[in-house]
Amino acid sequence: MASEPVARAVAEEVGRWGSMKQTGVTLRYMMEFGSRPTQRNLLLSAQFLHKELPIRFARRALELDSLPFGLSNKPAILKVRDWYLDSFRDIRYFPEVRSRNDELAFTQMINMVKVRHNNVVPTMALGVQQLKKELGRSRKVPFEFDEIDEFLDRFYMSRIGIRMLIGQHVALHDPKPEPGVIGLINTRLSPIQVAQAACEDARSVCLREYGSAPDINIYGDPNFTFPYVTLHLHLMLFELVKNSLRAVQERYMNSDKDVPPVRIIVADGEEDVTIKVSDEGGGIPRSGLPRIFTYLYSTAKNPPELDRPNTEGVTMAGYGFGLPISRLYARYFGGDLQIISMEGYGMPS
Repeated sequence: MASEPVARAVAEEVGRWGSMKQTGVTLRYMMEFGSRPTQRNLLLSAQFLHKELPIRFARRALELDSLPFGLSNKPAILKVRDWYLDSFRDIRYFPEVRSRNDELAFTQMINMVKVRHNNVVPTMALGVQQLKKELGRSRKVPFEFDEIDEFLDRFYMSRIGIRMLIGQHVALHDPKPEPGVIGLINTRLSPIQVAQAACEDARSVCLREYGSAPDINIYGDPNFTFPYVTLHLHLMLFELVKNSLRAVQERYMNSDKDVPPVRIIVADGEEDVTIKVSDEGGGIPRSGLPRIFTYLYSTAKNPPELDRPNTEGVTMAGYGFGLPISRLYARYFGGDLQIISMEGYGMPS
């Protein structure tokens, strides 16, 4: 019986914290603050996160409880909501961070929270897929899932922010960081090197799935560097290159023609760093272009079932959240991801 008032008290706390305004943190601020990872700065960082993270977890938990089309009641969505509530409780009821020992214990705890949320993306996708199947069977599919897409954009953008804040704080405890690396931020990141690593990873997936993989040519200044989060850039390039490799491979696998390479161009402008991935994989039909950034849209002929265990790791395509989430990573620090397609050709050079 005691659990009911406890649950009510937690719900009230979630409502109160979820109504608070969250604090934005820029890449420049994280670089400047993290360049001096003194015990005092780490303590200040922990104290900030102790107040900031409950706001972010509470807002997402509240939103997960009020989704349209009955999405909130899907088992996968309920599981994610429970993860957010558990994380809210863990951080909210952690004692005030006042000493070095408090800070170390807090850091260990929030790192465990980060691990708890590792599978949020595929679990959310499973919930949406379950809803689409249900609506499809009852023939009540709405013309557009705009409301759900808008929610997922907010939700995943918030997740990127939470993981960035936690990951940055945890990484600042590294006693021997690489030169130029501040937490998760590489102040001298080479986009050419990241592109090479992402291409190797994407080609290995393509080789495993098809037995062969198109070549990839990378163009740009190998000495050019800029400050960015290596993990974010790798994720975006891996997703784009993986899509290009699949398109080219499937278009030419039964052809006598030479398989054209995928091309990556890195351009250093006065205001922006632009990275272009182009291919000759046949492009996307014009009717499909408005949907490429919607969740669970895929050009794969046989999309895999999310509720079946995947024993082979990353697949070439089919889940439908790679591109929209990659765009969110690009936008998180003020960039963007744009797709230009020529049907019958591919993503042009």
